[in-house]
Amino acid sequence: MSMTARSRSADGGLRQEVDVNGRHTIQTDEPERLGGSDLAPAPHELLAAALASCVSTMVAAYATSRGWSTEGICAEVEYDPDSQPRRVDVRLVLPAGIEEERRRRLERVARSCPVRRALESDFAFGEETVLEQPRAAAA
Repeated sequence: MSMTARSRSADGGLRQEVDVNGRHTIQTDEPERLGGSDLAPAPHELLAAALASCVSTMVAAYATSRGWSTEGICAEVEYDPDSQPRRVDVRLVLPAGIEEERRRRLERVARSCPVRRALESDFAFGEETVLEQPRAAAA
């Protein structure tokens, strides 16, 4: 299943409005120090957000499907875009007193999240530039 995102300036500046699969809209922006207005996360900040939400969603879905409580489950991701190689630290927070076997299962599920699998794999980039066609003048 292919996914599509289309981004364009929301304010004539650095704030972007991103259409995701024609169903959802999110915004990004840059910090003021880079010329943005800091009204939304910067694009690279969405990488950590995507991974954190993917991990917590996978763990919650697995727990829910087994009738386990999801209370206290949280995923925290720290991403350092300046490190070489790039570094991502994932912390899975589970409630105190969780059974050892259940903890191991949830850790395994957290490692299987699709965003993590994508980041661990090789990417091939196809790139093209398309010139917008001039619009006909109104009669």
